[in-house]
Amino acid sequence: MISIDFSLAISLYIILILSAILFLWIFTRRQKEKDLSLDPKFIWHCSVCTYTYINTKEDTITICPRCGSYNKKT
Repeated sequence: MISIDFSLAISLYIILILSAILFLWIFTRRQKEKDLSLDPKFIWHCSVCTYTYINTKEDTITICPRCGSYNKKT
């Protein structure tokens, strides 16, 4: 039978748990990066203050969050 010291068993257990957490973190991070995409129709540029903002509604006219002016998508 293989004898193992208590401190070695604890350290191996901790290394195993930390490596599993690291693997899951890297795997889920890659999935998040793949899912993120921004359609150019949601990017708006204010004609007054030149602020660039995102509006996910499919409106033809939006209000700039910085200066409050109305902007029309062309």
